[in-house]
Amino acid sequence: MKAILTAAALCAATALPAAAFDPAKMSPAEKEAFGTAIRDYLMANPEVLVESINELEARRVAQEGQNDKIMVANNKAEIFDDGHSWVGGNLDGDITMVEFVDYKCGFCKKVNPDVEALIKSDGKIKFILKEFPILGQESDIAARFAISVQQVSGPEAYKKAHDELMALRGPVNLESLTKVATDLGLDPQPIINRMNTEEVTAVIRSNHQLAEKMAIMGTPTFIIGPEMLRGVPPDGMSGAVEAARKSQAEQG
Repeated sequence: MKAILTAAALCAATALPAAAFDPAKMSPAEKEAFGTAIRDYLMANPEVLVESINELEARRVAQEGQNDKIMVANNKAEIFDDGHSWVGGNLDGDITMVEFVDYKCGFCKKVNPDVEALIKSDGKIKFILKEFPILGQESDIAARFAISVQQVSGPEAYKKAHDELMALRGPVNLESLTKVATDLGLDPQPIINRMNTEEVTAVIRSNHQLAEKMAIMGTPTFIIGPEMLRGVPPDGMSGAVEAARKSQAEQG
């Protein structure tokens, strides 16, 4: 409704001479006439209202995109080189993609095959995963398990555990996580023992602090080069990566 009223005012402002559009100087009769003029104009030209609303939305999206770029630029070290996140893909790739992920997030699970396929087919993407549990206790437990696997058994084991957790459809608990570890050929006990340590908690805390700086409130959220992508792109991940490459090239 606010957008509609704003657009209506913009339409009216462009429909009348600039000198006439000064509500503070209007008499009651002039204000009434002005209101009538707005209504008559919009009734005669309803498409202008739609065009105005679309323009307002385009400007809002553009401004948000610019703000996101500034946040990415201001937090590069924490985003791309925090020292604790898993790093894979092509380590010498021409662009870096970061994903904030929650293992109980349905959208994360849905887009995961596309992300994995793109990393393999493109061949030039450096890929970073950040555990960002926000959907309750099971999210937190799963993230702690994944981080613990990395700290105990290394990055290769972490990626295998990550893939298993993304495919997991049942409850996340000690029983299911023990099975995941065992199926991967890992000793589950050291991993489980580490899950509630400060070393693991510090990683989650750091990721949440970064997300707060970046105004990230949902998953999946991607940072691709200088661009931030909040959610699953409607045109697919490959298009988002190519757009980010173009933006990166323009920035030099």
